[in-house]
Amino acid sequence: MTINNKEIKKVIPIAVTEPKEELVSLYAAHQKIYPRSVSGIFSTWRWIMVWVTQIVFYGLPWIEWGQRQAVLFDLSVRRFYIFGLVLYPQDFIYLTGLMIIAALSLFLFTAVAGRLWCGYACPQTVYTEIFLWIEKKLEGDRAARMRRDQSPMTAEGFIRKAGKQFLWIAFAFWTGFTFVGYFVPMREMADAFLGGKLAAWEFFWVFFYGFATYGNAGFMREQICKHMCPYARFQSAMFDKDTLIVTYDEARGEPRGARSKKADLKQLNLGACVDCSLCVQVCPTGIDIRKGLQYECIGCGACADVCDTVMDKVGYPRGLVKYSTENAMKGHWTKEQTIKRVLRPRVLVYTSILMGIISAIFISLATRTPFKADVVRDRGVMARVVDAGKVENVYSIQVMNATESAQRYKISVEGLPGIKIMSEDTISLDATKARWVPVRVQVPPETEKPGSHEIHFIIESLDSPGQLREESKFMIPN
Repeated sequence: MTINNKEIKKVIPIAVTEPKEELVSLYAAHQKIYPRSVSGIFSTWRWIMVWVTQIVFYGLPWIEWGQRQAVLFDLSVRRFYIFGLVLYPQDFIYLTGLMIIAALSLFLFTAVAGRLWCGYACPQTVYTEIFLWIEKKLEGDRAARMRRDQSPMTAEGFIRKAGKQFLWIAFAFWTGFTFVGYFVPMREMADAFLGGKLAAWEFFWVFFYGFATYGNAGFMREQICKHMCPYARFQSAMFDKDTLIVTYDEARGEPRGARSKKADLKQLNLGACVDCSLCVQVCPTGIDIRKGLQYECIGCGACADVCDTVMDKVGYPRGLVKYSTENAMKGHWTKEQTIKRVLRPRVLVYTSILMGIISAIFISLATRTPFKADVVRDRGVMARVVDAGKVENVYSIQVMNATESAQRYKISVEGLPGIKIMSEDTISLDATKARWVPVRVQVPPETEKPGSHEIHFIIESLDSPGQLREESKFMIPN
């Protein structure tokens, strides 16, 4: 600025202010999800699976087989009873086979229809459905629950919430009690509980499993599926463009918007989606299926059920949200074409391998010897010379009766000239019992050169077909 030929500089005052402290959160606040009730074919199937899985889970420990619990994994005596089958820790190979079957089944189901297990049979899904049902009965449907949570607490609201918590805790406790009943005879544990004599470790596991059920199904719910379950993260590795997933037909549904029932869609330039957001309201993980496949989707089909209901009301064809594949949506395939493509080489290979392993396990179980034997050489006495210059080794043999009846077993040995058992060679065992037997084995002098020699013990059942050969070593001193 120039005044009277003098240049004057404009000065802007700077005020010093104290910096304001502001807390910036790097994490989004958790928004509680209030799933809306829904009915339909997929909801029906989900509840069928709830009933089937829970009848099996809660019913099996109470079924008797002979004089014992039908299914019992008795850790105290290290025996596992599955109806007429008695397994020992030495049968660990069957557990390995079971885990392989479970893994391959998961691969197969995922290749065919995505997170089919998560949506219908996963314990997290099943117990969340049960807890939500209890919550709905006591607090009302979605709108009532939201209104009650956003309003000040009233006496009625407190009673309803307290009742809900009581039923949740009771159900969770019964779930934990049933779980422990697979490892401790259920009837004995029930008597001990009623008599106040429940063991400390039993009480701990009842409480632990019950608390996990209460927390996971009552409070964490979708957080387990979204953040804690590893399956949600690696499922994409098992998907392909021919995997059946819950899909929104974008070509048919867009552009979405509200309209009257009699409106002309072509004139309004609208798709079939009325933008009611019910598909979001019924989703147990709170996602919008119209945004495409997301890892949070558990494939339960609730959005498909509610969308079909809306389509029926507005008079449009069903299937705006449905189970389909990426290739089927792009190629506008018929249902028959889609199903035919689902049975692709990848699925057939998984199925063949799975059936082969299952068949091998069943054949192995059907043909296995109904008893077990372990041979342990007494390392405290390597070898000793006894009467007439004979060389003697001492062994301990454990025989385990894996049948439901008493059995007799005969023990013999072979592998060296003149080798004999000089102690008891016939033993008797009660049903599902095991016994260690000391066995003295002798050979004539100068039978073989000094050193270690391979021998075989033969354990033969006298009351049922079956024979075992167990290898060991016979030591001859210098």
